[in-house]
Amino acid sequence: QVQLVESGGGLVQAGDSLRLSCAASGRTFGNYAMGWFRQAPGKEREVVAGLTRGGGLTAYVDSVKGRFTISRDDAKNTVHLQMNSLEPEDTAVYYCASRGSAWYRRGRDQYDYWGQGTQVTVSS
Repeated sequence: QVQLVESGGGLVQAGDSLRLSCAASGRTFGNYAMGWFRQAPGKEREVVAGLTRGGGLTAYVDSVKGRFTISRDDAKNTVHLQMNSLEPEDTAVYYCASRGSAWYRRGRDQYDYWGQGTQVTVSS
């Protein structure tokens, strides 16, 4: 059984930074692509960023390009999301997800394990 546990969320002001972390256990973490998703109240869960096995390829939704950075530390079975220049529109519950493949995909149905989420609230 794969377990994903997110941490690092909180309440910040616009322009601040946060670093989310996701600790994984239960399968060989380094073999699989990982993604970060978010869900704002009343909206569907959307992909934010993802990276392939090994982290050589990354992808971001347009709204966070240049502000967010996804990375992985396979030695610690952890994936991070560094979020800079936060905006009120970034307010959401953020989830990490693991895909049973080496390659990143955008669709949430492409991921088979999910964390419980961590709340990020950005005040204006």
